[in-house]
Amino acid sequence: MTGKDISIIHPRPSSIVAALYTLRDLNVDVAILHGPPGCSFKHARLLEEDGIHVVTTALDENGFVFGGHDRLVQLINKSVELFSPKIIGVVGTCASMIIGEEMHEAVLEANPDVPVIEVEVHAGYHNNTKGVIFALESALDAGIIDHKEFERQEHLLAKATEVEKKFGAASKEYLAPSRGDVKYKVAKRVIELLKEGKRGITIMNAKKETGYMFADITLAVNEVAASLGKKDSIVNMANLDENLGLPRVRQHAEYIMRDLKAHGVEMHEIIGGMDEYPIAGEMVSELIKEKYSDYDFAIITGVPHAIPMDNLKGMELISVTNGPRQVLPMKELGHDYVMVEIDLHPKTLGVSSIVESEFGATLREVAKEA
Repeated sequence: MTGKDISIIHPRPSSIVAALYTLRDLNVDVAILHGPPGCSFKHARLLEEDGIHVVTTALDENGFVFGGHDRLVQLINKSVELFSPKIIGVVGTCASMIIGEEMHEAVLEANPDVPVIEVEVHAGYHNNTKGVIFALESALDAGIIDHKEFERQEHLLAKATEVEKKFGAASKEYLAPSRGDVKYKVAKRVIELLKEGKRGITIMNAKKETGYMFADITLAVNEVAASLGKKDSIVNMANLDENLGLPRVRQHAEYIMRDLKAHGVEMHEIIGGMDEYPIAGEMVSELIKEKYSDYDFAIITGVPHAIPMDNLKGMELISVTNGPRQVLPMKELGHDYVMVEIDLHPKTLGVSSIVESEFGATLREVAKEA
């Protein structure tokens, strides 16, 4: 199933928001939303927790009719005055695109003495990756990234869209949100497996900053295995290559790896960068085929549905996602247990060290009773 002919009726991520997060990953200091005051409010607030100033031209009914050119010029100048940014992002919205606002003219008139990444975008695209591509195209034009990195990112985005259409939230017309399996029950099962001497693999295939919490599950599994005298029963894989990705993404990998090492967790296999979650599964599959085909279980976190199932057959699969609509597709793929870390994303913005997960905390507590 490709999802090409599916009319999806559950809400989907916004291209505007995707553009904002991409600007964050490019270390933009200020992002200006050219639109109504409430547009992308929740994510704008969350991004400010992550160190980026998000401001809005706050277009009202008059702006919808007469445009907001002057207001945008004023806000660019005000942002320079208030925040002394090194890089500015200007992001369109549904309103600015519908009225045909020329944001580039406002940028030229304001003429700030810093690079400006202009993103002409709205929320009407079926795939939110459009917002990422538009932001990267503008970053390329502004000299923030080179053509090699742009092509790499473009390839990853195409693969991410493909994964979601085949196995993710874009694979069905409607997917009801679910909390998945009970974490206490799954924690007991993990401890049973370890006590029985079964060998397991932790596979973290996390999307960018979400890794700060998914890494805690890797950490908890290793802690519990060590407490049971089964440390050597666990092999760890993670997409924590510190040399791949946009600036903020490489930094996340560095910080997470630092914390894992500080807790004595050995990372046996690096499967890619933190933006390579759509393709890292290919390496995971090959590694399992070549080295770990006789292992008994796998605990997969982040984007488990991007890991091919071919070489996982025969293993008991325990997976953790932060997408409530992802539970059913993964169950249908053959994952034995699927858990959801609710509100993971807000908890991993603005942090620089591993954050405790619900499943990690549960596993640690259940292990005390073992």
